[in-house]
Amino acid sequence: MDLQNAFQFLIDLKFNNNRPWFNDNKERYLIAKNDFYLFVEELIVLLKNQDKSIDVNSAKECVFRIYRDARFSKNKEPYKTNFGAFISKGGKKSPYAGYYIHFEPDNSFMGGGIYQPTPILLKSIRTQIFENCNEYQEILDQKDFKKQFPVLHGDKLKMAPKGFPKDFEGIDLLKNKHFVVSQKIKNEIWFEGDPLKTILKSYKTQQKFNEFLNRAVNKEVS
Repeated sequence: MDLQNAFQFLIDLKFNNNRPWFNDNKERYLIAKNDFYLFVEELIVLLKNQDKSIDVNSAKECVFRIYRDARFSKNKEPYKTNFGAFISKGGKKSPYAGYYIHFEPDNSFMGGGIYQPTPILLKSIRTQIFENCNEYQEILDQKDFKKQFPVLHGDKLKMAPKGFPKDFEGIDLLKNKHFVVSQKIKNEIWFEGDPLKTILKSYKTQQKFNEFLNRAVNKEVS
């Protein structure tokens, strides 16, 4: 497993984010993409030993395209400057909570959860928290979890969500619109450390969080 070529390709892409350069360097891209695929497939095998709910077998089921949809964005650059993968039950398009890996020079991170759940799933997750608030709070307060993932990312409601009592003691836990955590990865870990070991350890800390969320998902998709 060698991600050096992929790392350097993404650095060069950041300063040459245009179609002519990308087309001229298409072979480099394909090599970089293949190297990242190999890394993700090795990660999948190891992660399945930790979390038995993971049912994917290939990187293709988990890795996102490098091509950006810039139609509705002020940023018109055609390509992402990272490789990313979401490993979960059902793969990258699944509604289930899972594990994300973001490979980008100076901006790598690992994490997961559920980003932008549908309104139905969001209500189900909030109900799950409402009915099991102490259990959820214990997961968030667990020492290793709190150290690695001190906050949940994303927008929050300013008021109590519709359908839940405003005086509920855990009302702030229901205001999240996304249920996502992340932890930064230093560049050196990819080349001087053991990235798979580091990532798997972080995912293990996150696992109970995902399992809690997926109980809510199961109620809607099973």
